[in-house]
Amino acid sequence: MKFNIPIGPQHPALKEPISLRMTVEGEVIRDVDIRLGYNHRGLEKLAEERSWIQNIYLTERICGICSHSHATCYVQGVEKLMEIEPPKRGAYIRYLVAELERIHSHLLWLGVAGHEAGFDSFFMYTWRDREVVMDLLEMISGNRVHYAMNTIGGVRRDLDEALVKKILDGIQILRTRSEFYFKIGANEPTFVGRLAGVGYLSKQQAIDLCAVGPTARASGITADVRKDDPHAVYDEVPFDVCTADSCDVLGRTVVRIKELMESYKICEFLLKNLPAGEIAVKAPKRAKPNEVVSRYEAPRGENIHYIKSNGTEKPERLKVRAPTLANYPATIQMLKNGFIADIPLIFAAIDPCICCAERTVELVNARTGEDRVLRFSQLRALAAERYKNLPMQRNAVWPF
Repeated sequence: MKFNIPIGPQHPALKEPISLRMTVEGEVIRDVDIRLGYNHRGLEKLAEERSWIQNIYLTERICGICSHSHATCYVQGVEKLMEIEPPKRGAYIRYLVAELERIHSHLLWLGVAGHEAGFDSFFMYTWRDREVVMDLLEMISGNRVHYAMNTIGGVRRDLDEALVKKILDGIQILRTRSEFYFKIGANEPTFVGRLAGVGYLSKQQAIDLCAVGPTARASGITADVRKDDPHAVYDEVPFDVCTADSCDVLGRTVVRIKELMESYKICEFLLKNLPAGEIAVKAPKRAKPNEVVSRYEAPRGENIHYIKSNGTEKPERLKVRAPTLANYPATIQMLKNGFIADIPLIFAAIDPCICCAERTVELVNARTGEDRVLRFSQLRALAAERYKNLPMQRNAVWPF
């Protein structure tokens, strides 16, 4: 007999609201439906009302862990529209921060994987090491999460020799610890036993479902925007694309640990070959009427920003395709024929960021089916009107 089990949109295993509807037969998952739309914030519409420079800080807040990824993807596209190129030193610093963010993201994910697998010691180790890279990012930018390093035409902060040495020392500490994690991830029997064979996604399935990032590379697909379509300095940096062929959650773990080692190499190369000169060039206030697609390899996979200019100080259109959204079809396939107990592991294996995948507000009239996109001011007015009409006294006590 088949049953439908709802998970979310509010659930102890979910850090953000999303609804997973599982059709199960006994303990086995037979079908999956992912329902989106619980976390809309209207960022793409807000971008149309802000200047090119103001939108850097807006796009940076699409996501916390991938804040630099979205901001960098955005400024890359705007620089193409404005026909400017950041100085070499500025580009090196921009992508140094990008790789440090990748290190931070992967260490965070490894801790989550350990926690979901019941290996909380691994979780504590990796999250302790997150502090090392977050301290480095704070030294560079002044912030531990939203770094605000990007500007159109380069970066906002420079590095001195003392800071370069501190970053290199921190990377060496992280490399030593990551080597230990690789041994654990590949050899610790209970951890390997819990992850191996879970969330299977064959190479052909990953291709057919357009999986991106570590999810695709763990199925043996050598796909990485940094190699396939090198942006900025990546065509000058020696590194390898990390893959695995086990096609399961264990493979996704191994890929991320391998990528940590490659990111350490990239950071060292950028620091030891840091060019002299300026870190930014002056950018115009307006961009010529045109459109551009900017691609960026975020920690979770390929990030895409479509930007359209109409010749004014504001973009006519900003459309974001985050890697989490790209990996949802593959996630459905990974969940099918798995066990109920594996749901948190499989879903966490794509490193989901729900707020990355949901950015617009659309109002649908349930009676007529009519829909319309709302501006932020309209949304606020509707909310104010709703609360004004609620039958509640000023000093009323909430019933919970």
